[in-house]
Amino acid sequence: MHVHGFDVYGVICKVGATYKSCIGIPKECEEVGVSICNPIMWAERLNKAQTDLNIVVGLCVGHDSLFYKYSNAFCTTAITEDRVLGHNPAAALYGTSCYYARLLKGDEDK
Repeated sequence: MHVHGFDVYGVICKVGATYKSCIGIPKECEEVGVSICNPIMWAERLNKAQTDLNIVVGLCVGHDSLFYKYSNAFCTTAITEDRVLGHNPAAALYGTSCYYARLLKGDEDK
């Protein structure tokens, strides 16, 4: 996709995902999710696209480190994952126009 003079490529977290049980992780660990991410494959996909800059949004700590290591392009992080916000790293930003706006104004009638 070509946007504002940039060729844009995206890779989502479940690209290349593998079932946890396929790599020896006990089945009971699948209660929090059945697959495990593959950040090395994400980097390989973007390497194949010959990206010049990879902007990371919402990767887990550790997954981001592997992605950076295997990426041929420079990387920067725009938003980090935050488990407190339920894996929705931008939730706090979305709330600035409603809930947090009242806090910033000093509205006591929350």
